[in-house]
Amino acid sequence: MKPWIKRIVLGFAGITLVVGGLTACGVSRHHGMGSMSDADATAWRAKQIERVADRLDLDATQKTKLAALGEVMAQQRKALRGNADNPRAEFQALIAGPKFDRTGAQNLVQQKTEAIRTASPQVIAAMGDFYDSLRPEQQQKVRDFMQKQKRGRRM
Repeated sequence: MKPWIKRIVLGFAGITLVVGGLTACGVSRHHGMGSMSDADATAWRAKQIERVADRLDLDATQKTKLAALGEVMAQQRKALRGNADNPRAEFQALIAGPKFDRTGAQNLVQQKTEAIRTASPQVIAAMGDFYDSLRPEQQQKVRDFMQKQKRGRRM
């Protein structure tokens, strides 16, 4: 695989993991109604897939691969969130006492790391399948979008 393709795939995987981690740590608010239901999340994901499909002018096969990527990413977010109904409570529990719960924090990090380690091959494969199915001009649009996003987020 060419080095720039590896960087893009790994970049997308990294972004996915970071976004998934942040999503797992916080409680998503949907129109002020609490956390988003599975049905709402599915509808939102379908809308986003349509937006990307329109912008990239995807054919049916590419759209199917994008939908598969979205599903794998959703599963990754669920795995990162774990069984907790309120992920924020897990973090609040670490500082509930007079001392920081270092053991609890380490266990939490290990759980999240294992979730990433377990699901990342599927995320990378789905991203690779989708990206590799794009025509060169579509791939360029993706690279341009990433470059535009990079300029907007200087640290």
